[in-house]
Amino acid sequence: MKRSNPELIVGLDIGTSKVACIVAQSRGGREAEIIGVGQHPSRGLKKGVVVDIESTVQAITRAVQEAELMAGVQIHGAIVGIAGGHIRGYNSHGIVAIKNKEVSNEDVGRVMDAARAIVIPQDQNVIHILPQEFMIDSQEGVREPVGMSGVRLEARVHIVTGAVSAAQNITKCVERCGLQVQDLVLEQLASADAVLTADEKELGVCLVDIGGGTTDIAIFRDGAVRHTAVIPIAGDQVTNDIALGLRTPPVEAEQIKKLYGCALGDLIEQDDEIPVPSVGTRPPRTISRRILGDIIEPRIKELFELIQAELRRTGYEDMVAAGVVITGGSSKLEGMAELAEEILHLPVRVGEPMHLPGMETVVRTPGHATGVGLVMYGLHNQVASQAEPLQNPAIAARENHMDTSFGGVFRKMRSWVQTSFG
Repeated sequence: MKRSNPELIVGLDIGTSKVACIVAQSRGGREAEIIGVGQHPSRGLKKGVVVDIESTVQAITRAVQEAELMAGVQIHGAIVGIAGGHIRGYNSHGIVAIKNKEVSNEDVGRVMDAARAIVIPQDQNVIHILPQEFMIDSQEGVREPVGMSGVRLEARVHIVTGAVSAAQNITKCVERCGLQVQDLVLEQLASADAVLTADEKELGVCLVDIGGGTTDIAIFRDGAVRHTAVIPIAGDQVTNDIALGLRTPPVEAEQIKKLYGCALGDLIEQDDEIPVPSVGTRPPRTISRRILGDIIEPRIKELFELIQAELRRTGYEDMVAAGVVITGGSSKLEGMAELAEEILHLPVRVGEPMHLPGMETVVRTPGHATGVGLVMYGLHNQVASQAEPLQNPAIAARENHMDTSFGGVFRKMRSWVQTSFG
């Protein structure tokens, strides 16, 4: 018998290759335990954007039902991840005069509003405003300005925007499953919460979330998000290369990639052979695993070269002292970290979710980084909303990736939906 539980925190990762639903039970404070996981293949998205609503609704429904069955609860709402090539990131700056010569929560709110006053395309809307640092008069590097004395308050922030239509379609799919969208969160920020340590964020780290449709990047330095980007190469492109190169159906190519794929040819034994199903009624074949490696390695090399170009273009290549953390389902490919280190000339590790107890054997995999991160976001948001006295909006924003315009992402999303669907 399923039971309704108001203390549930649900993360819904609607990806290009799969939909994953992760259910956690709040244990009070900052503690929660994962009690259910559901997953179903996704065929309704392309590069992170919904292209088939019915197929996406079916995948969400199956994943949620599986999670409900495992957890023995009824799910009514979820925190949903958003990604795709439509995502844009901007660094901005705001400045205001400090009232009463001492910084208050109101002053912080005003400077954040001033920082968000940038021109963005009409088809885009703000998803997150993430504080980087504050300055009071000539003093830089202030993280918690409330209570400090001064005349002028400045803020540097990172603003993330997304296509209104993409957010509306994700919301529509979730609501057609009978669920409420409690919040929309940028997927690489959620993944970062699940796989990065505080020391890595402080020293400087580049998170690379390699999914099915896109590779999402988030660069952290001094504990704050400095840059976000999306690269349109990911696991699906590798699968397509295998299907074409080996003349095998895409479904079989995906299985070959998972079972035998290797991103670095030097790691493959010379005499390794693998079975390859043929198209149609032709009999299966046996080929050298080296041939498969020769197909995969150039595409993965291209991906990391694009990541390196992004680091150089933004000037952060020499500022990520903690190196690169790769995560996402496609990061599990053998040799990924080794090839990344060869190209990027930085230390690289594969990131797995590590901050929530419960069902470790199920969710402790890079493929569930986003889902676990969405649950962590919900937990932090829940703690912040219960805190008394009211938390400084700058601190809340840094911890929860909240939109600090006091509207909140959820209210903004409701307005988007009402505009489109009446």
